[in-house]
Parts: sequence; structure tokens; C-alpha cells
Amino acid sequence: MATGPRASGNLSEQAATLAARLPDLVVAARRVAQSVMHGVHGRRRAGPGETFWQFRPFVSGEPAARVDWRRSARENRAFVREREWEAAHTLWLWFDRSPSMDFRSQLTPISKRDRAAVLTLALADLAVRGGERVGLIGLSKPIAARDIIDRFAEILAASAEAAAPLPPSQPIAQNSKIVLIGDFLSPPEDVARAFSTLGAGGAEGHVMMIADPIEETFPFAGHTEFWDMAGVTRLRAPRAEQLREGYLARLAAHREAVRAACVARGWDLALHRTDQSAASALLNLHGRLAERGSDSLAWGA
Repeated sequence: MATGPRASGNLSEQAATLAARLPDLVVAARRVAQSVMHGVHGRRRAGPGETFWQFRPFVSGEPAARVDWRRSARENRAFVREREWEAAHTLWLWFDRSPSMDFRSQLTPISKRDRAAVLTLALADLAVRGGERVGLIGLSKPIAARDIIDRFAEILAASAEAAAPLPPSQPIAQNSKIVLIGDFLSPPEDVARAFSTLGAGGAEGHVMMIADPIEETFPFAGHTEFWDMAGVTRLRAPRAEQLREGYLARLAAHREAVRAACVARGWDLALHRTDQSAASALLNLHGRLAERGSDSLAWGA
């Protein structure tokens, strides 16, 4: 048996496959974003802006100019009109579209690439609704359009570039945030180098590793034939169960190396399996963007 479907065709054919899947992914992204919207209400905070948030009692020592006299006259006490904090930020997104992300086992209905695309598009929608500008690293400048999902889908469909397993070398400005979604199966030194380049300017980073459940459990036994996703390299194992212990140890070591690369930059890391809820992963990721924790990890998000 083989571990899963092999990738077919060259990179341009794989890009065409993604383009063909985008209409379905757009629908899924909208559904996930809408379901998460209820979970992100109430995260607003007071500050400079034009949008009314709430009235609160006047505190002695504040400038009298802040008092809303019309509201205060109704209860014979002073109230201040607070406005919602509206400082715009820039959020940079990237997800892995390389061959390894095409993998999908029989344990889940969605490939790693499709799940990463849905999370990326849905997160862009939530960010724009929150007043942020969003860009795709290496593909687009930051924009703040209400139809951000459709716009990004068009950009992805038109992209004929070879899909690399790591983001391009593009230093991101200090006041920006970065979200990277992929399986990050590249050599650890390459992963660390990519993170270092992106974060050289001091941008805040959030990494989500995507895994198929079969990659975590390695349930293979007996004679098994393993193919890489490029359809070139293969390995025949007469007793695949004998590989399990070594494989799981190597997987753990690789993830620890990726975690260390994140910690070195002060970024956080989460692991998401494709048989788990996309909405839960998105809510977790959105929460981390809103309430950053130092060197925090959320395995099983």
C-alpha cells in the first residue's frame, strides 16, 4: 500500500488544481470566518478613533471637554463618550502551496493545502473586519477591502510562480504581524533562516504547523510502499511497523527545531491537524493575534 495520493504533473498543473479548487475554498473560508465572528465580539478596547463604543462615568481629574453633556443631563451625573480603538495594523499572510501540502490520507476529508488556504482566507476576512490591512507575502500589497476573500482568491488563481515550501525572503516592517501556515517539513536550518529573514525588522510572528492525522499516528504495518508527494522517490518497507518508533522520534525532533526557530524570534507556534475543526484553529489563531503571549505554544489548536 502507499501512504496517500501521489502528486501528479508539474508545478503549473498543481497551481491549476489549486485554482480549480478555489471556488469551494472561498465558500468554506466565508463559512468558517462567519462562525468565528461570534467568538471575537467583545475584544474591542477604548482609544483614539471615530466609532462610538460606550459611555462610562466621568473620573475626577479628566479634562471636562471629554464629558458628553447630553448623556450626562439625563441622569444628573457626568458621562464620558468612549470611542473604539482604531489604530490600523498590517497583517502579512502566507501559506504553503508546495507538493507536500497536497497530501491527504483516508483519515481526513481535506488536504493540508486546502485547510491552509481556508484558514488564510478566513483570517484575512476577520482582520479586515477588525480594521487591519492584509497582504499576501510575495503576492500582493496590503489591502483593506471587504471582499478580501475574493480578491485574494483571484491573486492565488493568477499566480503561476513555483510554489516554494517556505516563504520568500521579504523582511517585514516592525509594526506588522506575520502569520505563516504550512507543514514546515523543510530542513530545520532552512526554516530558521526563513523566519530570521522575515522577522529581521522586528515584526511579530505566528506560525501554524499543519499535519495530516496519519503523519501523527503512523499506523502502517506489513509491506508498505511510501511515495514522496512529487511522485519520484519511493521506499519499500517489508515491515513498516518497525519504522514507527524512529519516525515518531524524528518527527518530534523536527518540530522541536521549528519551535526553537520560533522562540529565537519571540514568535509563537501552534499545531493543527486537518481532522480537527477549522473554526477552532481560526479562533485560536485570531486570539493569539489579539492577545499575544510570550513564547506561547498551543499544540492541538
